Amino acid sequence: MQAILLAGGLGTRLRSVVSDRPKPMALIEDKPFMEYVIKELSENGIQDIIFAVGYKGSMVEEYFGDGKDFGICVSYAYEETLLGTAGAIKNAGRFVTEEQVFVLNADTFYRLDYSRLKKIAEEKSLDMALVLRQVPDISRYGKAVLTDHMLTGFNEKSEIKEPGTINGGVYLIKTKLLEEIPEGQVSLENQMIPKWLKEEKRLGGFINEGYFIDIGVPEDYFKFIQDVKSGVITWRGDQS
Repeated sequence: MQAILLAGGLGTRLRSVVSDRPKPMALIEDKPFMEYVIKELSENGIQDIIFAVGYKGSMVEEYFGDGKDFGICVSYAYEETLLGTAGAIKNAGRFVTEEQVFVLNADTFYRLDYSRLKKIAEEKSLDMALVLRQVPDISRYGKAVLTDHMLTGFNEKSEIKEPGTINGGVYLIKTKLLEEIPEGQVSLENQMIPKWLKEEKRLGGFINEGYFIDIGVPEDYFKFIQDVKSGVITWRGDQS
């Protein structure tokens, strides 16, 4: 199975503590954050990785090379200018050789069963499957809603502070959808998903309760470091 890792962002909010490298390459116990993301993908049988890179992207290629040292196969899709999430996915699409591809942000770590996303996509004949996560206050985000595993609302703004579900940022997309993304800078979350929902494309997924963290701000970056040190983050293959 293939996955596109979106690693082209500038990481401005983390710049105060990580200024010499792309955000997904921020060091966690002497390893870049993205190595932990890749290990999680690999344990889920996803070992063909397409890095969508931009800012200091050569640093990613210098570290991961052809991927053999990490037990994966690697391709690199460079952005000449910032393309946004959907634009980056389209740019990386030339390396996709399967009928569907996983897509996720390289600066987030989400523990989930990827095979479950694939199963739901097959059962519901989805054009795109996505993962939602529960949060205590949806007013900070755009609310996303699933009804019988089908997406019925996305990026809905709310001023009410209440629990709810939001986009988790992990997708399984049919390759044919990539052809519908226009050239240039395009947002998946703000443009394409709302457009596809309006066009009644088959979008759905499930709510996942697994560990989630986005290292976009210093406090969460340091939290992940501590979680790795304390053993909160482990893998089946660990000997400890």
